[in-house]
Amino acid sequence: MRFELPLLLWLAPVIGLGLVGLAWWAQRKRIRLASAWSPAVAALAQRGARSSVPLIGAAALAAAIAIAGPRGGRMIRSDTARGLNVLIAVDVSRSMLAEDVEPNRLQHAIREARRLVQDLGADRVGVIAFAGQSYVLSPLTLDHPAVNLYLETLDPDLASAGGTNLEAVFRQGTQVLSGSLEGGDRAMVIFTDGEGHDSLGLAVGAARNLAKEGVRLILVAEGGVKPVRIPLRDAAGVLVDYKRDAEGEVVETTRRDDVLQSLSNAADGSLIPATLPDQAGAVREQLGALSRRPIRERRLADLMPLAWVAALVAALVLLVQTGTRRGTALAALGALTIAGSASGQRLPPGDRLVHAGKASEAIAAFRREALAGRGGDTAWFNAGTAALLAGRLDDAKDALDRAAGSLDPGLRYRALYNLGVVAIHSARKDSSVRAEREAEGLTRFKQALLLDPSAADAKWNMELLLRPAAPTSGGRKQGRSPPQPQQGPKQEQQQQPSSAGLSPREAEAILSAVEQSEAATRASAVRRQRLRATSSTRDW
Repeated sequence: MRFELPLLLWLAPVIGLGLVGLAWWAQRKRIRLASAWSPAVAALAQRGARSSVPLIGAAALAAAIAIAGPRGGRMIRSDTARGLNVLIAVDVSRSMLAEDVEPNRLQHAIREARRLVQDLGADRVGVIAFAGQSYVLSPLTLDHPAVNLYLETLDPDLASAGGTNLEAVFRQGTQVLSGSLEGGDRAMVIFTDGEGHDSLGLAVGAARNLAKEGVRLILVAEGGVKPVRIPLRDAAGVLVDYKRDAEGEVVETTRRDDVLQSLSNAADGSLIPATLPDQAGAVREQLGALSRRPIRERRLADLMPLAWVAALVAALVLLVQTGTRRGTALAALGALTIAGSASGQRLPPGDRLVHAGKASEAIAAFRREALAGRGGDTAWFNAGTAALLAGRLDDAKDALDRAAGSLDPGLRYRALYNLGVVAIHSARKDSSVRAEREAEGLTRFKQALLLDPSAADAKWNMELLLRPAAPTSGGRKQGRSPPQPQQGPKQEQQQQPSSAGLSPREAEAILSAVEQSEAATRASAVRRQRLRATSSTRDW
């Protein structure tokens, strides 16, 4: 057995004895005051006095042991899901340290990979790091927190061999995915700048073999096409020098789209452009066309938390101590039993996040907080929502675009929803670009529904954009009232459906038909892909 806080375990007897002394002092004072009142009251105060103090000490001792965090034993956990087998490979060669994207290619790839893991839900995910050689960091698993932990530790120092060997990662990815017999389709997602140092012919051959095994290849390009130097920084992030070759010349690196396109064509896969702002979302859409099947996984969990045992003992001892007292302890227990539900304080209705007369100050405050790095993506969302409520659509779009890249799926959904609202308001404000803005709003609502398919507000607004406005009896078209933005936890929810248009039930029926059509299209695409995967030659 192990303890997370062993020092507290050694202090547990001291804590128990200290509370025993405090309880004894309080009890003696209580009896003395009762005796001063009357002998009858003193007799009542002395009931249960002998057992009360030791019980309080035992409860304190058990509580201190529980806080020390005991762990021990083993437990087998079984997880069942319906998903895909997805292997994520990240290039950790020195060229990925180039800073032509913020903060550098490697950190940008890690951020997109973590967002992808959060969106995969019930899929099995594995991690491979590669440079001159390929290393399996995590096998295919449903334990997504462990996968994120491996992604956070990616660094060029993990690789013992320099350079970039694309053929090795294709070969090892084929071996890992070929051994997965459970679950749905298999896919390999590779984040790289394409600057390989092995033979392109060998890499293309390995990519073809990946397609023969029925594995879907998705290449995610990182970096820019303009040659840049590779900075070398110390542990504090201070620039020391630039990467140099054996002759002492500064090395320059660039993204190799020609190599990436050749590999994608050989494996009949997909290439996600480096210029795409939401690479994780594009990969998720590619994986959405694949077939998911049941997955069952069993894991051995070692050193399970046992603090609940000591906490339960402390609670039982306190219950026994309460039962032996006939005074205020039982009265307090009865009051807790019959008391009604408690509720926290609520802000008064007038205390809103953004007041009409202080919109500019609130927007500026949120932007300063976001630029200072204190509020992160939440500050950008608050700034964008405040700007939207104030009618400053350009500022709202800029801030919400930043918030849409958040790792939090809930925050990303609200940001995408509000971007759709911005597009609708822009369309109503400028009729010359109405069609373009409504198309943009439709795209944003679709992206939001990919994160939360059950969101009725996004479905309703998307259906209003798909359906033309109905003409009135006077011959003029009746406009649709714009939707209200999604707001954060400190703001009131104000989504109201439009009074003109379909009812929610009719909108749900139409969207269900659209979803069935999309499901049939995906199934047809998967069948065609499997036919191509089993064929030994290309069909074009």
